[in-house]
Amino acid sequence: MATASEVIAVISPARAIPSNWKESVSYWWSAGDKESLISQERLLRRLPFFSSSPNATQPDPNSEANMDDLQAKVVGKMSQYQLDTPKRFLNQFAITPITPVESSGAPPPTVVLHGYGAGLGFFFLNFQSLGEWAAKRGGSVYALDWLGMGLSARVPFKVHAKRENTEQRVKEAEDFFLDALEEWRVRNGFETMNLIGHSLGGYLSVAYALRHPTRVSRLILVSPAGVPRDPNATDAAIQQAAAADVAAADSGATSSTSHAAAGKKLRHNSKNQDKEDVPPKRRILTATWRGLWEAGWSPFQVARSLGPLGPMLVARYSNWRLKALPDEDARSMNDYIYHITRAKGSGEYCISHILAPGAHARLPLVDRVDKLTVPTTFVYGDGDWMDSKGGAESVQKMRAAGNKDVRNVIIPYAGHHVYLDNPDATNKLLQKELDKTVPGLRA
Repeated sequence: MATASEVIAVISPARAIPSNWKESVSYWWSAGDKESLISQERLLRRLPFFSSSPNATQPDPNSEANMDDLQAKVVGKMSQYQLDTPKRFLNQFAITPITPVESSGAPPPTVVLHGYGAGLGFFFLNFQSLGEWAAKRGGSVYALDWLGMGLSARVPFKVHAKRENTEQRVKEAEDFFLDALEEWRVRNGFETMNLIGHSLGGYLSVAYALRHPTRVSRLILVSPAGVPRDPNATDAAIQQAAAADVAAADSGATSSTSHAAAGKKLRHNSKNQDKEDVPPKRRILTATWRGLWEAGWSPFQVARSLGPLGPMLVARYSNWRLKALPDEDARSMNDYIYHITRAKGSGEYCISHILAPGAHARLPLVDRVDKLTVPTTFVYGDGDWMDSKGGAESVQKMRAAGNKDVRNVIIPYAGHHVYLDNPDATNKLLQKELDKTVPGLRA
């Protein structure tokens, strides 16, 4: 497998997004491990401080010619960070000051964590601003691919818990990602970290902070997944049972509590009531979809199973999702998305264990966040399909529990991928929030 340390001299512009089956076959034929690294580096090379070579000579930041030059203050490098176990590594992009700041004056390192099935390249419009912040404040920024996603190691993903043991299923799925992140932190010697997590990355950031509360300085949750409860569970007793399930999970109890049993019965009765109002054809489709979800089916399997036609399926997503980007950026992102999609299935199989059909968390964060003591900011787009009311309710619960440094922010002209839809507003917010972690600037 190609490694991130390989120096790629020349990178040509990304190919056009496939529009027919011939172009799709050609796209598929030319894909490979090296092309995956190229697709990532193509996005990062637009940064003035990006360095392809791990041994490149750095400019003198004290030189008069370099005083205002960002390239002379920070450097950005890709690498595959090896973990303790062989063949386990995290793909990372590190933005670090060329002249280190004394630890007493530097903010904690900031870690940027992507969402489900994505990768660090999705933040390509935010790295320039984060680099400027790092240069100005002397902080370091690390964008990581979760284990089993992006260009990180695609190791086998396994959950041994039985399907009905919700708490253990969720814990094992979270462990897959959180153990690797904690190992990465320990090996780097970081005492604390700021975590910026998008979607599933936001969910896992909260889960990490709950497991390791003394290791997180600040949470910035960008359109986090798994926050609200399932709105279809309208019965108050069902909601109470869900909360009891979470309490049992946090205390180490099993799913055989009376509350869990009562909740299961109520949910069963609620589903039977719903069946009376659903047309038979739709009921069959819903049951099939739920069955595939519960069986561990991954949407990325479809693109891989289509082989030569897979690029066309990814192209349909790109043409819809990236239509606001300039053509060159859209082509580069499409190439990147296809290459991380075609990689061996791994971390993506977490989804059915963490989220129930309908994409609501099996253990909603709104019932867990009251235990968070770190400063936390929820961020949503004004056109976000993630429900910002979950963030608002979480803020209320956290404040009631004594955590006053929490807030809910809505970014205008943005959907779920807030940082792509309105990068200027997102970048401004991120710099403002990260400034709160700089020792000399703390209020």
